[in-house]
Amino acid sequence: MSEAQDLRKRSKKRYGGGHRSKKYKGSRELEVGMQGILITCNMNERKCTAEAFNLLNEYADQLYGPENFKEPEESSSEEEDDEDVEAALKKEVKQLKASSGKRERRFQAMDSGANNVIFIKTKNLDPDKLVHHILSDLHITKKNKSRVILRMLPVSGTCKAFQEDMDKYLSEFLEPWFKAPNQGSYQIAFKSRNSSHNKRDDIIKALAGLVGKMNPKNKVDLTTPELTIIVEVIKSVCCVSVVRDYTLYRKYNLQEVAKEEGPKDGKQEEVTTNQEEIKSNQEEKGGKQEEIKSNQEGKDGKQEEIKSNQEGKDGKQEEIKSNQEGKGGKQEEIKSNQEEIKLNQEEIKSNQEEKDGKQEEGKDAPKTDKEVKGDEEEEK
Repeated sequence: MSEAQDLRKRSKKRYGGGHRSKKYKGSRELEVGMQGILITCNMNERKCTAEAFNLLNEYADQLYGPENFKEPEESSSEEEDDEDVEAALKKEVKQLKASSGKRERRFQAMDSGANNVIFIKTKNLDPDKLVHHILSDLHITKKNKSRVILRMLPVSGTCKAFQEDMDKYLSEFLEPWFKAPNQGSYQIAFKSRNSSHNKRDDIIKALAGLVGKMNPKNKVDLTTPELTIIVEVIKSVCCVSVVRDYTLYRKYNLQEVAKEEGPKDGKQEEVTTNQEEIKSNQEEKGGKQEEIKSNQEGKDGKQEEIKSNQEGKDGKQEEIKSNQEGKGGKQEEIKSNQEEIKLNQEEIKSNQEEKDGKQEEGKDAPKTDKEVKGDEEEEK
């Protein structure tokens, strides 16, 4: 192994080559600040991703031209052998920087955080313009170019999916369409996935209030609105966009918009959309049931803990009560002993008084003949 090749290996380790997979995994998740396209499918996400790349690149080439993506060229081993160590290191660092700068392509698949939904991150293009161009072509040509893709929704902005953050972000995001002197009829298409803290009615009410404040002439139209505000919440990320022809293009359903049938397809499209929403709602319901079950288990655990603490508390109270009763019994015993001692003392005192009385009585009584005779004999 040449010195330059050995240097290449060491430089890859030095500049984080060994940790690339971990960093790459983290960067493939839907995050606040991204733009892109949300795509719904039916069970086959891998096939949906491949189909989406083909479709997006086809139409992006029409709007923006082919993507210019080149990997950095590798220098020959002979050239590397001729370079000294310092020059080889500088060149390697330069190539690594150039490679990292060109690695990000205009379409990147991200983990959306929901089943049957993929997110394609876009770079250097307008996702709203691109999706509208695709739907317009399918609507005119009636060519069905998707098998597993259902709906394709542009995401022009993202923010945290909390009411305060959404109000702050949308109050600025919606200005180009709704702030005076701009005005228009509109509807709100809201969907929440894997998020239990966003209520549909609350979000729509707050959003309608924001639009009304921007210009009182903005009117709600649920039949043929000029604009549709799309709000898609997935976990803690809120994806938003403002689109045109939402009703004409069958709620941006690629398969429905490409059908040959005319207006009579409205009911069928509505049925398909409803079925999709029912399935999504069932998945969301399943997620909520799991969350409820987890919360219930946590609640049961807390109740058991409270019960255990209460039993421990009751046990301590019983112990205290028992100790108090034992203490009371001892006090009664002490009191009884004190009374007994007092009685004994009184008895001793009584006996002493009785003895003293007998002694006084013996002292004062006259002597008998026998005692006198004894005294005389004692004197002799």
